[in-house]
Amino acid sequence: MVPIVPLGAGFRLPPLMSESADLRALFHRLNNQLGTILAHAELLESKASSDVERIRAAQVVTSALEAMTTVRSIRELAIDGPAES
Repeated sequence: MVPIVPLGAGFRLPPLMSESADLRALFHRLNNQLGTILAHAELLESKASSDVERIRAAQVVTSALEAMTTVRSIRELAIDGPAES
């Protein structure tokens, strides 16, 4: 059993898991789901009838974009390894 390690600098999944096509597929599915959320939030934002509705939809848009960026960062650390500096 692999111990659970907190995320931090130099975090990588075990080699067998990081090379797994299943892991790449999970990241792909998650990104697709976030893309759907983003598209719906943008639609709500464009059709909002009040400033309050527009602001709430914009917050969801921002959060979806931040989540997609986080997924990309996790994928890079888990699959591609940390970037060389």
